[in-house]
Amino acid sequence: MRIESFDGRFVQGVADLIVPIQREEFGISITYQDQPDLIDIAGFYQKGAGQFWLALDGEKVVGTIALLDIGEGEAALRKMFVAQPYRGREHGVAAKLLATLIAHAKEKALSTVYLGTTDKFLAAHRFYEKNGFDLIDPKTLPAGFPRMKVDSRFYRLASPGS
Repeated sequence: MRIESFDGRFVQGVADLIVPIQREEFGISITYQDQPDLIDIAGFYQKGAGQFWLALDGEKVVGTIALLDIGEGEAALRKMFVAQPYRGREHGVAAKLLATLIAHAKEKALSTVYLGTTDKFLAAHRFYEKNGFDLIDPKTLPAGFPRMKVDSRFYRLASPGS
């Protein structure tokens, strides 16, 4: 398993990973077409301090994580998904994806990384909290934060760039 930056040959693999997790595991009524960021990953994420990474098993996309530059030295963690068979400590996919994102945030000297998630992603809540993210009141989110309709729980990682 390796982590690498997104390139266009993996568009379908990203869609095939993310959309079924959203729809089937978590019951979120969303399609690929409802997500313009997935339709143009390079144009949406791979600019400024942003980036989109893949966890690959051979050429199969088994995980994703994105960092969206929202300005003012801040960013939003988005699209963190790991295929069911690759979840858990024994595989370490989520940990490797997050470590890659945090290293990038440090390299780019970002002051804060925010994220939004749903109440349904209980394992994700524990994962983020164990990795230094603090639960925050949504009223404290910066104006540039891209809030999704399904987001109901918000986290902040302060000083990843220090």
